[in-house]
Amino acid sequence: MNSTAAEAGAPERAPGSAQHPAVQGAPAEEPGAARPRRDRLSRQNLAGWLFSTPFLSLFLTFMAFPIVATLVMSFTDFGLRNVTDPLSVNFIGFDNYTKLFEDEKFVRALLNTGYFVVLGVPLTIGSGLLAAVLLNSGIDRMRTFFRVGFYAPVVTAIVAVAVIWRFVLDPGEGLIAGLGHQIGLDTPDFLGSEALAMPSLIVMAVWRNMGTAMVLFLAGLQAIPTDVREAARIDGAGVFQEFRRITVPLLRPTMLYVAVMTSIGFLNVFEEPFVMTDGGPSDSTLTISLHMYREGFNFFHMGYASAMAYVLFVIVLAVTLLQLRLLKDKTA
Repeated sequence: MNSTAAEAGAPERAPGSAQHPAVQGAPAEEPGAARPRRDRLSRQNLAGWLFSTPFLSLFLTFMAFPIVATLVMSFTDFGLRNVTDPLSVNFIGFDNYTKLFEDEKFVRALLNTGYFVVLGVPLTIGSGLLAAVLLNSGIDRMRTFFRVGFYAPVVTAIVAVAVIWRFVLDPGEGLIAGLGHQIGLDTPDFLGSEALAMPSLIVMAVWRNMGTAMVLFLAGLQAIPTDVREAARIDGAGVFQEFRRITVPLLRPTMLYVAVMTSIGFLNVFEEPFVMTDGGPSDSTLTISLHMYREGFNFFHMGYASAMAYVLFVIVLAVTLLQLRLLKDKTA
């Protein structure tokens, strides 16, 4: 035995054997320490899975399964006859998708939805931003009153709003028709005209959704540091220059969020044409969601309606990615 090792009380090791962990600088593990640690981790994992189980059950049942089932269904001719016997469905590949672009109604619905989005989204964002700027800087008194007033349509049921607007635009006894008669003017049939029906729906959608944009923009405006604005004014920036050079760049993250959420909502427009015009007159207000609903639940062409849903999903995804690229924050 080496006399030095014996004096230190360390066990003697054979030449060429692995170095003792204490010599390598790593803490020596006590025998049996790994198993309790693994047991503790197992218990913690078990508790986590138990807490997550209700959410996972609901998510898998009501989200994941319908999404996968709809995707599979879009490649089949699933119809009313397959409800009682789903295994008898025929796989038809991409026939539903190719048939979509030969369907004049679907092409019309696609164009109508694009019209609704292209006009409605910028108007909603612009009006929401204008209201937020006025409330943030120009109106001190009754600010809460205006906030509640602009936001009230958002929390009102869309069906109730649509019914009220249908009465307002009624050509016989509506509010606008009554005011027109008082001053001797004839008012058009807004919802009965192919040219005016869709603009009428856009105006109602902008009025209803601008409150959400206003609240988000107001929060973004109040997050801009006041010293940045004061520095710009000291440097001689006017109101327009301050808005263009300070407010708009610092609002980019908020603007991106508002643009994405508003676009998704407008692309999925359903309730307004369903309640107010039923897609008419002459399909001038027929949207993709309304056409999908009719094919799926009126005619029970579930496979065809599922293909329509996935085309709409791809459009929503493409628009969102485009907005993320164009409006991403460049100040970071």
